[in-house]
Amino acid sequence: TIAGSDSGGGAGIQADLKTFSSLGVYGTSVVTAVTAQNTLQVRSVEILPPEVIRQQLKAILDDVTIHAVKTGMLPTPESVEIVAWAMDNYHLPILVVDPVMKSTTGSPLTRANVSQAIRELLYKRLTLITPNIVEASSLSGVIIKKTSDVHLAAEVLLEQGCRAVLIKGGNMVGEHAVDM
Repeated sequence: TIAGSDSGGGAGIQADLKTFSSLGVYGTSVVTAVTAQNTLQVRSVEILPPEVIRQQLKAILDDVTIHAVKTGMLPTPESVEIVAWAMDNYHLPILVVDPVMKSTTGSPLTRANVSQAIRELLYKRLTLITPNIVEASSLSGVIIKKTSDVHLAAEVLLEQGCRAVLIKGGNMVGEHAVDM
């Protein structure tokens, strides 16, 4: 997992490693940012320098055979570039991109141009993209209010170069709150 650290444990590196473990998968981690947050708010975000992110990734990839990469918060275009570099230089077979842009409480977690960097650098390398409704809207340009909008956003993401799309519907209400 290449993502931010969530001090509340409900997302980011902590949640990814819990999920990996529950599935019997050995997980390694590269921290892109450190947040001070809980279930109510994000109090601060400290983005790690690109070279620190790259060195963490190289340390793991030079030692451990990696079968799949899952990203979370990639807070800067440079962090996206590092993931693309690793995919190419280490010939990593599977990339799952969760384009985390805001916290559940609505706090922004990424800098400008991250969406563009994801589109330009990761779409052609990813196996699956898993945006939530807000992220899917941002990446596709489709305003999502109902199920048919989710389908349209997924089609746009596929046309933009993604191989597979899973849009998480937890941000919607009622019958529309499903993953598609």
